[in-house]
Amino acid sequence: MLTIHNSLTRRKERFQPIDAGKVRMYVCGMTVYDYCHLGHARVMVVFDMVARWLRASGFDVTYVRNITDIDDKIIRRAQENGETIRALTDRFIAAMHEDADALGVLRPDHEPRAMDYVAGMQSLIGRLEEKGLAYVAANRDVCFAVRKFDGYGKLSGKSIDELRAGERVDVVDDKNDPLDFVLWKHAKASEPAEAKWDSPWGSGRPGWHIECSAMSADLLGDHFDIHGGGQDLQFPHHENEIAQSEGAHGHAFVNYWMHNGFVRVDDEKMSKSLGNFFTIRDVLKQYDPEVVRFFILRAHYRSPLNYSDAHLDDARQALTRLYTALKSVPVEAVAPDWNGPWAQRFRAAMDDDFNTAEALAVLFDLANEFNRGGEPALGQQLRALGKVLGLLERDATVFLQGRVAAGDGLDAAQIESMIEARSAAKKARDFAEADRLRAALLEAGIVLEDGPQGTSWRRA
Repeated sequence: MLTIHNSLTRRKERFQPIDAGKVRMYVCGMTVYDYCHLGHARVMVVFDMVARWLRASGFDVTYVRNITDIDDKIIRRAQENGETIRALTDRFIAAMHEDADALGVLRPDHEPRAMDYVAGMQSLIGRLEEKGLAYVAANRDVCFAVRKFDGYGKLSGKSIDELRAGERVDVVDDKNDPLDFVLWKHAKASEPAEAKWDSPWGSGRPGWHIECSAMSADLLGDHFDIHGGGQDLQFPHHENEIAQSEGAHGHAFVNYWMHNGFVRVDDEKMSKSLGNFFTIRDVLKQYDPEVVRFFILRAHYRSPLNYSDAHLDDARQALTRLYTALKSVPVEAVAPDWNGPWAQRFRAAMDDDFNTAEALAVLFDLANEFNRGGEPALGQQLRALGKVLGLLERDATVFLQGRVAAGDGLDAAQIESMIEARSAAKKARDFAEADRLRAALLEAGIVLEDGPQGTSWRRA
């Protein structure tokens, strides 16, 4: 029985989807004006893990993770760079995909871009206006009247008088109430034409919060199972999503709210605004991507994750212990034996609010048993259970030898082992790993040639 800690009720609850056997899940994605940092990596890896476990549990999952490609920061960065918004966002979306692929994050089923859903946002704002929940402010922005929505504050757990506008809410004198938030921003003369849309309220663009309400409703319906994101989005963004969506549709919006904890550096949240962030690609210059994924999953998703080189070094050593146990285990597509005791412990951990910390502890116990001369099936079980978390999918020799430096000599057996691992990655549609292996071989002076009879190699 899967239980999920619901941020809305602040307790663990048995998971019961709206439609039996099916799960509809929406996660707030990236605002694409810069490279992703480790805080973004945690969101991507955590909810990739959630989607993987739901599917492993037999659910038919529709996973949506949006892209915010229209925003004040995006407009400002594009103007600073002297480029179009589209050019800027396309570049950083491509970079985001490169980072996510490296971390073993599977693509969501839908990845909507906000710019493609402006008509739906306008329709939603129109419904709110008809119900008396939206008004045109003196500065011609359209705002949501927070005090007219019963229940505002239920996600954050505070009364409306305890709340104040969050850092991403534009506080302007023209609002009726400081807590009111912008649904539609009136166009400014300094803004580029590509950031302006015609609307019943004049030329402008959507506010940030309305974007997710419109995209989720279009792709998942106006009532769905799980909504996730970082802890920093709980207020005001997710609180405002609830107000907009429930105000417009007149019924519950989401059944289960999930929020992952912060990545912290020196006891402070990692963020661009604090200047203490590390981009994913900078971290990957020093650490194998699977080590970073392991580091993220080693902590429970709701707990703080403390970043340091020492913690990543420890994660690398721990992952090395698991791969060392797998040196004699071939890479094969074997499903876990869910009737076995190790898998049952693993399932119990994952069903307890996705407790990956405990699930990984099971893998280490299993590795120790296998190392003590356990049956060969234990090795396959170790690999199969790791795969459920997006781990232990490579040939152990490939991982243990690490990045091959240019000029290092590889014997024929090592080369064939890496080619076999690349072939297995391609069959599993893990193209990022396949490309990484090809690049590692090329760096060592080995050229691969794919043909109808398979892959051959030669030294450059």
